[in-house]
Amino acid sequence: MKRGLLRVLDFLYAIGMTVLLAPLLVYVAWRVWREDGRPILYKSERMHAPGKPFQLWKFRTMTVVETDSGVSGGDKAARITPTGGWLRAKRLDELPQLWNVLRGDLGFVGPRAPLRRYVEMYPELYAEVLKDRPGITGMASMVFHRTEERLLACTTTPEETEAVYCTRCIPRKARLDLLYAKRRNPCTDMRLMFATVFRRVSMHDREKRGQNDR
Repeated sequence: MKRGLLRVLDFLYAIGMTVLLAPLLVYVAWRVWREDGRPILYKSERMHAPGKPFQLWKFRTMTVVETDSGVSGGDKAARITPTGGWLRAKRLDELPQLWNVLRGDLGFVGPRAPLRRYVEMYPELYAEVLKDRPGITGMASMVFHRTEERLLACTTTPEETEAVYCTRCIPRKARLDLLYAKRRNPCTDMRLMFATVFRRVSMHDREKRGQNDR
């Protein structure tokens, strides 16, 4: 699919969703401020291509510490606030990423934007994965998200979290993202977006239903 068409569609979707979800954005921001205080938003450096960083925005879900690095695992679980746990479960913490879509940092569908450290650790792998613009959701996000959460939830130290993520998560997520990139089109992107919103029905479930109906 041509990048220009993807960018136009993402921009139009982002404008529409920002208008539609404006009341929810205001409510979530107010709830985080009321229950957890400031800052309301959390920013993290991510990469949308090797050597091309950007600031990714989310609603804050954890208590603030001076130093933080790597992905979130069991070693950081105690820092997740009650409000943050609710936001993560509903994926509402990612609503501010609509701004990243409008800016062109992200698309709606694509590989998850990685931290700089992992791109530098695996430059050849991410050079392939990041040929597609990173997205809010994607094949790896839908298929592997729960498995990744389960694997990382069992870790108890930053070192263990890092080891599990690098050896058991990165390769499998990259494989899924590269597989999807070969066959993506506007229809499959739309299906992924709907599957992300209505998470009780996965794409795999829908495909099985379709095969059974034939």
